[in-house]
Amino acid sequence: MKKRTVLVSGASIAGPTLAFWLHRFGFDVTIVERADELRLGGQNIDVRDEAQKIVQMMGLESKIRAANTGELGVRFVDANHRIKAEFPKGNSGFGTTELEILRGDLAKILYDATKENVSYIFGDYITAIEDAENEVTVTFKNTSPRSFDLVIAADGIRSTTRKLMFGDEPVVKYIGVYCSYLTIPRIESDNAWAYWYNAPGSRVLNIRPDNEGTTRASFSFLSPEKGYEKLDITEQKEILKQTFTDAGWQSVRILDALVASKDVYFDSISQVKAPRWTKGRCAMVGDAAYCPTPMTGMGASLSIVGAYVLAGELSKYKNHHEAFEAYEKLLRPYVQNIQNLPPGVPWMAHPKTKMGIAIFNTVLGIASSKIVKKISKLFSGKEKKESKERIHLPKYD
Repeated sequence: MKKRTVLVSGASIAGPTLAFWLHRFGFDVTIVERADELRLGGQNIDVRDEAQKIVQMMGLESKIRAANTGELGVRFVDANHRIKAEFPKGNSGFGTTELEILRGDLAKILYDATKENVSYIFGDYITAIEDAENEVTVTFKNTSPRSFDLVIAADGIRSTTRKLMFGDEPVVKYIGVYCSYLTIPRIESDNAWAYWYNAPGSRVLNIRPDNEGTTRASFSFLSPEKGYEKLDITEQKEILKQTFTDAGWQSVRILDALVASKDVYFDSISQVKAPRWTKGRCAMVGDAAYCPTPMTGMGASLSIVGAYVLAGELSKYKNHHEAFEAYEKLLRPYVQNIQNLPPGVPWMAHPKTKMGIAIFNTVLGIASSKIVKKISKLFSGKEKKESKERIHLPKYD
């Protein structure tokens, strides 16, 4: 029997995970990636909950564990670097998790796990899609047109492939925060802890360890939607300089590194809301379909879970319409649960005044205290552990 052919757009997390499972289930998979080579940049992400079970099934957990950033937990500090609250790794359900890894390292692990069985096309992208009854004809920027049985968009929150498939139907919903990430030189005082600092004016600075001898830093600030993500990098750097010049703590150090940095990422923090993830012979997965925002800590994990479910349902049904329907039915409640941000997010984590920051740090200090942790352990039995499973992962043949 002829293998069903699938084109996947995007070679970050969702795309290669989807390709891994599709190949295992007997599909012929091609991945097209706009970048000329695998993009290895990016910040700290984690693989947690149901996604951790999936990478175990993939045989990749040990590789992810070996590439761990070594982060010990998160410390909240004031302008004088005094610790106001401390959340060690894995002890609180907050912050640092068991499998912390740089985005680029995870992408490399997934690429290495698929490169022998999946065709990769780098330095190209889809410019047109003709979705017919029996096949999808795809036009590329550089490669000759080709036909596939299915086409899947897995290329991020600003996916151009998604627009070719669904037009303006999906909505990118801004949640009120701009964020920027960059890599900065490590200094002697940096250690294996992540640090979070709040400055007046609803501004936050973070530094986190990596496993490459450098430090990962980030800025975030509350703002009305102003289209900053559309500006060029020089203009974005100037906005960050103006916004954080008087922020205190390590702002001078991070802004000095910003000037020469080549890996600055600046974007609005948004969610993708789409009434449907499939159409004809086309579908989308990961951030392109349902980006939950970094505020949830579930972006990479949701991409892994979504890719597994989509591949599994396609293997289960010969008719792609039935597979797509099952994919949406199973995954949508899980996505909605994750995208449902807690009350006060993101404003609570970005207090505006010194008084607000003091209250924020006091509350965190209480939450991180030993007595509170002891009390919480009394209620962390089997029932609580089971409640963490927000989706029942099917076992696919």
